[in-house]
Amino acid sequence: MTIEMGGPGVDGLGDVVRVLGEWQHDGQPLQVHPGDLGWFWRFGAERTAQATRTWSRAGDILAVGLLDGADLVRLAFAPQAWQDEELARQVAGDVSAPERGVLPEGKVYVEAPMGALVRDLLSGDGWESGEAWTPLRRDLGAPVPDPGFRVEVVGPEQAPEWAAVLRASFDGSTFTEERWHAMAAGAPYAGARCLAVRDERGEAVAAVTVWSAGAGRPGLIEPLGVHRAHRGHGYGRAITVAAARALQEAGASSVDVCTPSSNVGAVATYQSAGLEPLPERRDLYRDAS
Repeated sequence: MTIEMGGPGVDGLGDVVRVLGEWQHDGQPLQVHPGDLGWFWRFGAERTAQATRTWSRAGDILAVGLLDGADLVRLAFAPQAWQDEELARQVAGDVSAPERGVLPEGKVYVEAPMGALVRDLLSGDGWESGEAWTPLRRDLGAPVPDPGFRVEVVGPEQAPEWAAVLRASFDGSTFTEERWHAMAAGAPYAGARCLAVRDERGEAVAAVTVWSAGAGRPGLIEPLGVHRAHRGHGYGRAITVAAARALQEAGASSVDVCTPSSNVGAVATYQSAGLEPLPERRDLYRDAS
């Protein structure tokens, strides 16, 4: 049967969240997680639907693409479909042809899980290796220590403060209280939680969102930030440990995060919180300028 590419529409986003959760397994390379869709949901359900692509056979979703920016698509595949040649050729063709409505002309990027056949096809068609990323994972089968600082679960009342910490953690961030509410209204947030670490004066100094894919499956950290005025005091490690504890309480088997390999400070912080680096991964890019 033929592979069909489409968009889920707002009404179909729940199915996309469900299959992405089912595709998460320990021991396999990281790929798009329900939490990635949940974090994108800060822009609203309609924009999230517009940024989502699905590839299906006989009505079954076998691959999902998230247009995470104008020039990047992030891909995930059903476990049984990583080496499906028909699917890989269809996905490779769709992301390579601007007229098919996935990626535009010019320099564009594809993030695909290591080991997926689509990477080989794109590389063979002239796509090159791009930025290096370091995935990290911590098994949650053993107890997670106390973070050592006051940790608070964030709800609507704390959303303005949490948003302010996040803005102060990333250069150029435009995150707002309104975007927090949009994110919290999304389907993936049913298994998510926002946390804040407070200093001895009670001021929020670090923020994180953790996303569950269901009991017995890996959870995701996205995003995590420490206020630029409060760095160097162990808050990054504390908020990472707090994230791991929250996911453990939610029944997650492990906690995952991925950061640019060039961000050596972030990699060190995650390692200090007990996450172990996995094999480095690279985006693929095509420079058609």
